[in-house]
Amino acid sequence: MTDAKKLGETLRTVRELAGKSLKAVADPAEISPAYLQKLEKGLVASPSPHVLHRLADQLGVAYLDLMRAAGYVVEGGSGVGLISQALSSQGLTEEEERAVAAYLKIYRSQNGSA
Repeated sequence: MTDAKKLGETLRTVRELAGKSLKAVADPAEISPAYLQKLEKGLVASPSPHVLHRLADQLGVAYLDLMRAAGYVVEGGSGVGLISQALSSQGLTEEEERAVAAYLKIYRSQNGSA
């Protein structure tokens, strides 16, 4: 999978976990919803670090981790995956946390990564 595709899938997943529309993320990040959609589809090979910084702010994820997902070589970052960051910022209830953990256990057992 290319860096652009990986970044795109991650951006879409994080945005959807936050329950935000394309417009709700794009407008405050000072990009068009169409450009965000292109990013999410993996159609932008080298997104601007400035755009990634604004998207990181809007999505509540670490900028350096988003840069790394885009294929930039960076030092630092939180060391926590972007999806994990997005989930932790959602304020999940204990029941929701258990459901996510149960799903992860099933997923790992089916994919041989348990």
